[in-house]
Amino acid sequence: MIRSELVQRLAAENPGLRPAEIEAVTDSFFETIIDHLAQGGRVELRGFGTFSTRSRDAREGRNPRTGEIVSIPAKNVPYFKAGKEIRSRLNSD
Repeated sequence: MIRSELVQRLAAENPGLRPAEIEAVTDSFFETIIDHLAQGGRVELRGFGTFSTRSRDAREGRNPRTGEIVSIPAKNVPYFKAGKEIRSRLNSD
């Protein structure tokens, strides 16, 4: 599912709201998560999962085309850990 499909589905389930309103809420939701992660925070949505960041150390890599060694700087990357409810629904028999 992509973002536009999510907005369409929410619009179908909430006929009292205009699609533009749903899109604004969706944008705000994702921006809030991104902003909080950028500040080094953690976002927990009970039953769904937890968003956080992990730091990766600087390292050396290789350019696959030329084989040249390149320096890859340290960086923070997003991390998601699924909650218990979502894991149980995915693995139910």
